[in-house]
Amino acid sequence: MNKLYDNILDTIGNTPIVKLNKIGPKDVNVYVKVESFNPGGSVKDRLALSVIEAAERDGTLKPGQTVIEATSGNTGIGLAIVCAQKGYPLVVTMAESFSVERRRMMRFLGARVVLTPAELKGSGMLAKATELAEKHGWFLVRQFENEANADAHTRTTAPEILEAFGDRKLDYWVSGFGTGGTLKGVSRYLKEKSPDTRIIVCEPDNAQILGSGIPQERLADGTPKESHPLFRPHLMQGWTPDFIPKLTEDVVSAELIDGIMPIDGNDALRLSRELAQREGIFVGTSAGATLAGALAVAEQAEPGSNVLCMLPDTGERYLSTPLFDDIPVEMDEEEQIIMRSTPNFCFGAPPPPPAAEQQETQEAEPVDAPADALAFLEEATHDDENPVVLFALEWCEFCWSVRKMFAHYEIPYRAVDLDSVAYQEGNRGGNIRKAIEVQTGLKTIPQIYVGGKHVGGATDLFDAAKDGSMARMLEENNVAWNTSADQDPYSFLPKWLHKR
Repeated sequence: MNKLYDNILDTIGNTPIVKLNKIGPKDVNVYVKVESFNPGGSVKDRLALSVIEAAERDGTLKPGQTVIEATSGNTGIGLAIVCAQKGYPLVVTMAESFSVERRRMMRFLGARVVLTPAELKGSGMLAKATELAEKHGWFLVRQFENEANADAHTRTTAPEILEAFGDRKLDYWVSGFGTGGTLKGVSRYLKEKSPDTRIIVCEPDNAQILGSGIPQERLADGTPKESHPLFRPHLMQGWTPDFIPKLTEDVVSAELIDGIMPIDGNDALRLSRELAQREGIFVGTSAGATLAGALAVAEQAEPGSNVLCMLPDTGERYLSTPLFDDIPVEMDEEEQIIMRSTPNFCFGAPPPPPAAEQQETQEAEPVDAPADALAFLEEATHDDENPVVLFALEWCEFCWSVRKMFAHYEIPYRAVDLDSVAYQEGNRGGNIRKAIEVQTGLKTIPQIYVGGKHVGGATDLFDAAKDGSMARMLEENNVAWNTSADQDPYSFLPKWLHKR
């Protein structure tokens, strides 16, 4: 339903439940709850809002106090959204092994991300968060033990499920576990309101810590004392940490679980891709893993059964993980064949020649530029206080490539952004471009000058950096820069650039 929202937090929850039509047995209905529809792209938005508002109500979170939590990423993203809206600084601790997309997203949302060594696993990042909270007096979310996490799902997720199914019987509900919040909150509600619904929990087949029956050793506050002895690293990021969370253990103790399903990581990768390519549903590896469990359940279910599978998040935060290893950036052979099936607009194809009549009747007009634009160019490129000058366009990614290289080498420079508001009146920016063309014969942007000498465009600058001539020009003009910085300048080019 279309409506107006007071803020982004009001959009959390009420995610759709969608029937799969191409995956799974034909005589069983497999549904998925698509939690990527939350504003932060995952189910963890629910817990983030719940734990912060619960702490506000009971006074444990003070106005302006820093919030801190250990996270594989999704909880951190959710907390970053909530904290941004409510005005709390946020620090997250995160094992370095989790995808770089997640840490960049959290930083983009204003959070500070403190990485911990991969070999210390999830318990290491949790211990670091606890240590920092105690040191600085920050509010520690404690998502793995915080009842407000489970309460979020008892209040929202579970009622949404039963409301959607209405008079239809829900035979199986299938979920993984990360914090245990979704599992505890939904399962206890379903056992009360829909007691015939069987609760199936999935976990990695090489790290069956829940199915082992071996209890988790804990400290007095409920946090894990150390990693579970049967934990092994697995492919499903955010799914099953190296310990059994307190909230998950509560579900086991209450005997709410009807079955535990071990999942092969390769099946998780395969089904994540199948969901995207056959159903058009874009999810991460943990969703593929949970679906693997749901499909195994569906294969054994009675005809006509209804199976609901939780899909925790979106696939965009897995771009640097094995999920995308087989997805190329460059065109494959089939795509190149399609490209070459028509003659024009191809890489390596010459531009179409002008019409014959145009060749006969038109001559190239000489380029001219206003005197004030020529004077500005001369003045700007011979400024002793700013020997390095970049003529750029704000939107141009090649200009940004130059900016990134200058930043990396700590080269001070003046940027003249010809499309910016400052150069719009009277087409001043366009006239300066004409002046550059008059002087250099070049129409392209960016153009770089050092000490009045024209260097060229982005690739010309990168060549100068590689052959040492840029260093000589900087030294001749007394420009201080980081001479120890070392990176291939061509690595700063746009990542989308196709090989020529």
